[in-house]
Amino acid sequence: MTPDQIRLVQDSFREVVPIKEAAAALFYEKLFAIDASLKGLFRATDMSRQGAKLMAALGFVVHGLSRAETILPAVQDLARCHVGYGVEEHHYPIVGQALIETLEAGLGEAFTPQVREAWQAAYGLLAGVMIAAAREVELAA
Repeated sequence: MTPDQIRLVQDSFREVVPIKEAAAALFYEKLFAIDASLKGLFRATDMSRQGAKLMAALGFVVHGLSRAETILPAVQDLARCHVGYGVEEHHYPIVGQALIETLEAGLGEAFTPQVREAWQAAYGLLAGVMIAAAREVELAA
């Protein structure tokens, strides 16, 4: 990611924070609309708490983008936990699509092509690290 992309992601996320509860609910609505089978991963989950966890994780990652090496171990640990929840590699593009659609809806006109590209780069980085960590768990099993 370029410094400009990092700035765009961080600046646009500041606009999401005041609407974080609605954004989290919209994210899961979009996620389940894309792939209804993913609801099964959340059967016993308090979705309000899950939404808060999602927004906290996004905030952690977004704020750490300018020093990615400091957040990567936590991102890898998160991926390892997600393997235990039943998350599979083919879910990552679905999550990315739901994230982009949520940001587009939530940010409106502020979700410019440059902001979209920056978020896609950020998610690509995050997903790549998580997929690699998940593969390590699967190989060790």
